[in-house]
Amino acid sequence: MDKFTRFSETILVKRDLKVVSITMKPLVTDCTGAIWFTDLMVQEGDKLTGYCLNTETSIRKMRDAEGIIVPPRHYNGIIRNSMTAVIFNLGSDTAGLDIKIYPNQSMNNISLSQGSGGHSVKFLTSADSGDELELLSSSRECLKNNRTIEKDGFYQYSASGDSKHNVVLEEKKSIKMLVEFQEMEGGDEL
Repeated sequence: MDKFTRFSETILVKRDLKVVSITMKPLVTDCTGAIWFTDLMVQEGDKLTGYCLNTETSIRKMRDAEGIIVPPRHYNGIIRNSMTAVIFNLGSDTAGLDIKIYPNQSMNNISLSQGSGGHSVKFLTSADSGDELELLSSSRECLKNNRTIEKDGFYQYSASGDSKHNVVLEEKKSIKMLVEFQEMEGGDEL
């Protein structure tokens, strides 16, 4: 299987002038095998992003009236069968959710999605009573009892305001669920 590695380099300009053109010539020496260069990208700024902006350039952690960062918000609840959980996000922007799930019985299927069923995720492993499943947007991890597991789908987020989240379980099964997130607001202008 081919392995792709992401490399990044910072280019410092000698003077504070407008850059008109850049010539890139990938050079590889003293190697054997096949090498592919894909998606060469140059972007302005001091934050490494990718195909979308790094959020540090456009949003920041929500602050109170004195300018102090508000602590992360926590919600917990018990979900039976299939329910819609409503998460209140007082920030003015979306925020990634860290979700911890504690099954009350053994089960094979646990899935989550946004309000109308979009942005869904399904855990690809069974869980027993006493297990801890974690879907962590903050660290981009999916864990079962602190070990990495497979998932199918997306990390979850909370929209600004009231964000609806579908939780689907097997019939007559239940979980305890803990949600933690840092509310966000508009940051520096782009």
